[in-house]
Amino acid sequence: MDTAISVGGVEIDVVFKDIKNLHLSVHPPTGRVRISAPRRMGRENIRLFAISKIGWIKKHQGKIQNQKREPPREYIERESHRVWGRRYLLRLKEGTGKPEVSLGHKYIDLSMPKGSTADLREEVLQDWYRTELRAKAAPVLQTWADRLDVDLRRFYIQRMKTKWGSSNPTQHTVRLNLDLVKFAPECLNYVALHEIAHFKAPNHGDRFKALLDRNMPGWKRIREQLNEGPLPSI
Repeated sequence: MDTAISVGGVEIDVVFKDIKNLHLSVHPPTGRVRISAPRRMGRENIRLFAISKIGWIKKHQGKIQNQKREPPREYIERESHRVWGRRYLLRLKEGTGKPEVSLGHKYIDLSMPKGSTADLREEVLQDWYRTELRAKAAPVLQTWADRLDVDLRRFYIQRMKTKWGSSNPTQHTVRLNLDLVKFAPECLNYVALHEIAHFKAPNHGDRFKALLDRNMPGWKRIREQLNEGPLPSI
């Protein structure tokens, strides 16, 4: 049964798995801490392990907390928005039909009915982001599923605060963070491989890393690019 512990003022999620060794990770964008532990390991041994790593944990949490973040968006004229790692200026247009979004060389053109609210403009743009990510993610995920010979049946897109993606090999599904659409395409490629690799290796142990090394030798650089890029505001 999964649980949580508190060590040195840090809340740590503990997830029990069919593994031999403890695995510690700190996740952007909030600095969430997670320990994956063997199913039969006692809570006190996990606590002692966490205590021995508290300096490392706080160091990495500090890096995440000091990371540059996107200011909250107001969806106004000439506001800066990111799409696939590039900056675009929002250009508002008054239309009479249904809302439309189009991406140009320097601008995101957003056509809205007269008197539209910022909330409605946000909703329309987020829907466009979702469509954009889904179109690019579908072939990328399928490519990795074919290459690793796994059965991927569906994928989902949602807003996530603590991770860039997740997978459920039992259900043959993957979930992707909507904010991936704001980063360079290679970040999507890395997250797609990462989640598909979990169909073969459920944890982040040696087998998992070997899969990434073999299929994407530069994955660590891409991971850093993703985790050090501007994060969404919390």
